[in-house]
Amino acid sequence: MARPRPSEPRTAQSAARGRWFTLRRRAATESADGRAGEREHATTPAPRSARQELAGEAAAEAAVAQVAEAAEAGDTGEPAFPTPGDTRAAAFFDLDNTVMQGAAIFHLGRGLYKRKFFQKRELARFAWQQAYFRLAGSEHAGHMRDARDSALGIVRGHSVEELTAIAEDIYDEYMAARIWPGTRALAQAHLDAGQRVWLVTAAPVETARIVARRLGLTGALGTVAESVDGVYTGRLVGEPLHGPAKAIAVRALAEAEDLDLSRCAAYSDSANDIPLLSLVGYPYAINPDSKLRAHAREMGWRLRDYRTGRKAVRVGVPAAAGAGAVAGGAMAALALQRRRR
Repeated sequence: MARPRPSEPRTAQSAARGRWFTLRRRAATESADGRAGEREHATTPAPRSARQELAGEAAAEAAVAQVAEAAEAGDTGEPAFPTPGDTRAAAFFDLDNTVMQGAAIFHLGRGLYKRKFFQKRELARFAWQQAYFRLAGSEHAGHMRDARDSALGIVRGHSVEELTAIAEDIYDEYMAARIWPGTRALAQAHLDAGQRVWLVTAAPVETARIVARRLGLTGALGTVAESVDGVYTGRLVGEPLHGPAKAIAVRALAEAEDLDLSRCAAYSDSANDIPLLSLVGYPYAINPDSKLRAHAREMGWRLRDYRTGRKAVRVGVPAAAGAGAVAGGAMAALALQRRRR
């Protein structure tokens, strides 16, 4: 006895097919030996014009769904990029967690530890801060300041030429594989349109320039460490390029390069960059933290999220478990270094 087939839910597509495929009943026949033939049910294809109409309706439904998804994401339907060939338009990209997963200063610290620039105590702090950054998906002002101070102390007395060469290798070792493909495609679209593309980041300007050059971008704005006769002093020139300072730098660059900021685009993951995003005519929230996501929705800014998974804090993992994950990340980094030695 044949087992009955389980019933299947009637989807929108199956319902549509039902309109164009009719059931034809084959008449019972007698075989040559007089036995009764079986009654069968079969389907016949609809005429070609009917299939074309079905294809057209399905395509239209998909387009309507796409428009609805774009509206939910805050996309207004305007062109994704300013007009190709507009020489007074440019794009400005934050680096950490926008172009690259994680923070450049932490990747730099990991590479410098590997080259014995500092001890395990400092590595543990870098690992803790990087794990926090990846788990929370947002910058912590205290962590960023601590990382900056640590980095300045580490590079004091070293030559700019030496650190720049090392940073080239660190990019290959820790950063290249962490570039978000989606964000890189956005930057390339601006370049293909004949526009200039700049990184704007609190990372050391030497590192920022390396990333920009490797990605084929125009250049980079970054934090400038003081050097005398080509040797780092351990001090900054001014403050880190962070928050409102980014907007100041971009405005100054726009004046120097004769850019029209109303025709420019900016991309960032952090609410700290709202001053920068508010400066341009095409602001984008990329992999946004919760505060920037809310602000972007309120302002009607475009949202793009290239992360493949949701973070523990967004799926209800208890705080203790989250803290354990961060601590575990730091310990894992130390263990990895021990195994490599």
